Amino acid sequence: MSNNENNHNEKSESIKEFGAVTSFSGKHKIYCLTIIGEIEGHNVLPEQSKTTKYEHIIPQLVAVEESQEIEGLLVILNTVGGDVEAGLAIAELISGMKKPTVSFVLGGGHSIGVPLAVSAKKSFIAPSATMTVHPVRTNGLVIGVPQMFNHFAKMQERITNFVARNSKISKESFTSLMMNTGEMVTDVGSVLSGERAVETGLIDSIGTLSDVLEGLYKLIEETDKESCYGNKKEKQ
Repeated sequence: MSNNENNHNEKSESIKEFGAVTSFSGKHKIYCLTIIGEIEGHNVLPEQSKTTKYEHIIPQLVAVEESQEIEGLLVILNTVGGDVEAGLAIAELISGMKKPTVSFVLGGGHSIGVPLAVSAKKSFIAPSATMTVHPVRTNGLVIGVPQMFNHFAKMQERITNFVARNSKISKESFTSLMMNTGEMVTDVGSVLSGERAVETGLIDSIGTLSDVLEGLYKLIEETDKESCYGNKKEKQ
């Protein structure tokens, strides 16, 4: 079997198992990671559910950050949300990377998908995509005591602080969207179109795949320039 065939098989297996692929044939060497369906955390979801497993994502992010070949990371999101702590853990990892990172909301970036979308250094959303902003929810038995409500409030504060820290939206504006009672029939929150997500400052730009790639390439080239300039200063 030739090297080309081996590389093709490896890429196909990577896409099938992890929803990720490394592209070395374009302008720059990038890693494309998809976060789709529901984000699976500590509990295993039913087999018929389309899921993204956080134990698959975390080592991939570490490998990308440590790689000497990969120049940038593209995160494509089409998620309904899922496990809050798992989603926030992935978002924290992406936001802490030194490598150029770009996110692209395609279809939907709902619930905990919002922190994931803003975690990259540059965020894009497709014109037809939407994002749902709402308070933290839980399934199953809830004990109606003050301690439980305090726990939810603290968890929500962590998410709000992260979003405000990694986007152009203020904590007050995000909270207002999250607690809106006039938009969703059976729930509290807001559904943002691509244009509205940009207007609020939640997402940086509306774009297509070509815009997203161009944005990532630009970040990579700016990072390379800064690195070269820093090296020159050290030598002087």
